[in-house]
Amino acid sequence: MTNMAPSARHKAASLLDQIIGEGRLMSELIGSGVLDKLPPADRARAQRLATDTLRGMERADRMLSRHLRKPPPLTVHNLLRVGTIELCLGGDPHGVVNDMVSIIGRHRRYGNLKGLVNAVLRKMAADGPRNWNDLRIPRLRSWLREPLVAAYGQGAMNAMDRAYFAGAPLDLTAKGDPKAVAKATGGKLLPTGSIRIENAGQVSALPGFEAGDWWVQDAAAAIPVQVLNPQPGEHILDLCAAPGGKTLQLAAAGATVTALDLSERRMERVAQNLARTGLSATCITEDALSHSGGPYDAILLDAPCSATGTIRRHPDLPFAKDGSDFGELFALQSAMIDHALSLLKPGGRLVYCTCSLLPDEGEVQIDEALARHPDLKTDAEACLRPGIDPDWRTQEGGLRLRPDYWAQAGGMDGFYIACLRQ
Repeated sequence: MTNMAPSARHKAASLLDQIIGEGRLMSELIGSGVLDKLPPADRARAQRLATDTLRGMERADRMLSRHLRKPPPLTVHNLLRVGTIELCLGGDPHGVVNDMVSIIGRHRRYGNLKGLVNAVLRKMAADGPRNWNDLRIPRLRSWLREPLVAAYGQGAMNAMDRAYFAGAPLDLTAKGDPKAVAKATGGKLLPTGSIRIENAGQVSALPGFEAGDWWVQDAAAAIPVQVLNPQPGEHILDLCAAPGGKTLQLAAAGATVTALDLSERRMERVAQNLARTGLSATCITEDALSHSGGPYDAILLDAPCSATGTIRRHPDLPFAKDGSDFGELFALQSAMIDHALSLLKPGGRLVYCTCSLLPDEGEVQIDEALARHPDLKTDAEACLRPGIDPDWRTQEGGLRLRPDYWAQAGGMDGFYIACLRQ
C-alpha cells in the first residue's frame, strides 16, 4: 500500500494476509513488531479485530459469497472479512465502510477495487447484523477437525467448535491466597483454584498486577504443576519453561527451580515474570536435549506440540498450519521424554504435558514410553487433585482436558497430562 498512517483495521487485515497467505502465527507477527507503530489502544484493537475475524471466518465468507461472483485477491478479501465481522458485531457502519474504502483506495495494486469494497460492505451493513446468528457455528478446518472427530466423536467436536467460537475469558493463578485474588479482581474462583475474569480489559490495570500477586495462566495450564505436587526444597527442572507460568507455580510452592528454554527472547519473559512476582528460579537458555544437570527430584516437561488445545485463544493456528510438520513434533516429544527420564533421581517423578488435543501427543506418547521403559509406570493417583473431574482420567493413567469442559463457565484449554515414575 502507499504511505499512510496505519489504522487498527488496516493492521488487522495485514495480520490476516500474513497468517493466511504466509502461514505465520499471530504471536510471531506481534513479537516481531508489526503493530508497534500503533498506539497501545489501537494495537489491542487490531489484534482483537483479527482474532474475531479468524473465529468468524466461515460465517463472514458465507455472507460475502452472496455478493461476490468470485473470491477477490486475498488482501481485498481480508479487508472485506474484517469489515464484515466488525459490522455484524455492531460496528459503526459509516466508520467501517469509509475506512475500508479509504484503505483499499490507496493500495497501489488494488485501488481500482474500492467501488467493489464500498458496494459489498454497504450490503453487509444493511443485512449482516440481522443474518449473523442465522448461520451455523463456524467449524474447525478439515485438516484438524477430521482427526479430532475420529478421536472424540462428532458430538464432542461440535461442543469444541462452540467453545472455539466463544473465545476464552482471562484466567489467573495466585501466588498466595486464590480467594483473596478473586475478591480483589472481581473474578470467580474455579474448582481447581484458578481465578476466572470475564471482560477483563487491560490486564496490567487489574488489582495486584504491579504487586505480583498473580499471573495470567489458563486454568488447564495450571493443572500439570498441581499433578506434580511440588514440595518445599525439592530440586525441580521445568523443561521448555517459557512463558513461565509453571515456573512461577513451582517457585511459589517453595521448590528450588531450574527453568530451561531454547529461546532467549522467551526466557527474558520468564525472568520478567519472576521479577514482577518476587519469585526466584535459575534460568537457563539451552536445548532441552542437551541439558545435563541434575539429578532432579522431579521434572515438568511441557513439550513442544501442535498447540491444538489453545485454539479458543489462538484461532490463527488452523489457518497458519496444516499439520504437515506434526510428525517431527511427535518424534521430538518421544526424545524429550527419554532424556528427561535420564535426569531424574531414582524414584523421581516426571510430569509430561502438552497443550494438544491430538492423542499422538498425549495418550499415545505415554503408551509408547511405557513400552520403551519396562520399569516406568504412570501414577494415576497423582491426577486426583482438587477440582479434577474423574471423567477426565484416561485409560493409561493420565488426564485429558478439552475446550468443551466447563462449557457454561467459559471452557478451558485442551491439555494432556500424565505423571510418570521409574
